[in-house]
Amino acid sequence: MTFATEITVTGPLRSPAQMLADQVVDGHASIHDGDAAAALGLTGAPIEAPTHFSQFDPLAVALWGERWFEHGCISSHFRTMVVEGEQVQASLTLATSGSDVARIEAHKTDGTPVLIGSASVGPDHAQTFLEARLAAQGDPGELFVIDQMEVGMRRDEGDVVTMGFDEHNGGGYPFTLAEKLATITELHPWYTATDGASSPWGRPIVPIEMISVLANKSGRGFPVRSPAFGLFLDLEIRLLGTPIFVDQRYSLERELVGLGQSRRTESYWTRTILRNADTNEPAAAVLLHSGVFKDSYPGYPKDRL
Repeated sequence: MTFATEITVTGPLRSPAQMLADQVVDGHASIHDGDAAAALGLTGAPIEAPTHFSQFDPLAVALWGERWFEHGCISSHFRTMVVEGEQVQASLTLATSGSDVARIEAHKTDGTPVLIGSASVGPDHAQTFLEARLAAQGDPGELFVIDQMEVGMRRDEGDVVTMGFDEHNGGGYPFTLAEKLATITELHPWYTATDGASSPWGRPIVPIEMISVLANKSGRGFPVRSPAFGLFLDLEIRLLGTPIFVDQRYSLERELVGLGQSRRTESYWTRTILRNADTNEPAAAVLLHSGVFKDSYPGYPKDRL
């Protein structure tokens, strides 16, 4: 009789940096602003959630090698916000040696869970953590902040975006790739202008945590009543056979694929496909579950809060 033995790899404690303090959404500050966070009763302004993804890259590469940067998929539900100065530790667990699917977790030093989810390498993936969450999404009920949305809505088809080292990424992401690399928790040589040509693809690659920035860089968003403050609840980034490259042109296709609500938020799911604009080949897919705080919208019915 044999018994499966889990294999866990754990990274070091890291202190993610806050880079969205000056973020502007729909003409106003965001939840990443200290005053806005305080008004919502939060203990501090949270860092951007995808920042945590970089702590999993060395763990995934240790298990799966460069396949991670071509066919990797990280699928995460964010459980607790992290403010600058707090430390986070990531771990990745395989059920059996050689598996292409893993469980991921990240915690603060006191054990508070930051995120849970799955990581896998393809091209053939088992159902991801977020695919299961989206499939379980029920009827959202009556909505008041995202009530103008309908599943199946599309945005940004044909819009083309790039990410250069010194290229600004708009009001939603008020920092450059070079500025992110100066503070990123895990810096790989393949990300950099100086050493990127040494990558297996002969050019620098965009860190996985920055792919969501690229996916949300351009075009019209879906109709959220304003002013209101939002946050990321869930995020999945899947590479479709190739890294995302610095200075490469990508066209966007974004679709609304789900609606929901909880006690404090109304929420919506979007799936964005990034295609190489020169070949039209799909390069990455980003599944994002965005929440909007009900009590941040002045017009929200008081008897529904």
